[in-house]
Amino acid sequence: MRMSPARVWRARGSRYRLEASRCKDCGRTVYPPRPVCPYCRSRNVEIVELPRKGRVVTWTVQYTVPHGYRSKAPLILAIVELENGTRVFSELVDVEPEEIREGMEVEAVLRKVYEDGDEGVIVYATKFRPIKTG
Repeated sequence: MRMSPARVWRARGSRYRLEASRCKDCGRTVYPPRPVCPYCRSRNVEIVELPRKGRVVTWTVQYTVPHGYRSKAPLILAIVELENGTRVFSELVDVEPEEIREGMEVEAVLRKVYEDGDEGVIVYATKFRPIKTG
């Protein structure tokens, strides 16, 4: 088993709904959510849902991938700046490496990450895909 069902359940907000924590003292938003603000160390934080659209800031293409992900190679990993300015690190899907460009508009989608056997946990996560224009 790669990840316990309890751990999958605890991470459901950030993985499935794209939730973050916003500090009520300094106003900064952090993804994934944390109980303490990493900027001002305040515990006065609230959970907020992030916008589902953004732009690619930077990216990398990973051709050597961990065991269990070889069928998905190459992995395209990007920093996406969402509409509210929060930056998230995520995988880009439904795009070829040569099609990616800085500033490309993307949207969040829910995708299967892995399946733990026939009767195990199926883990999903938020990834980003290009927004088709035209």
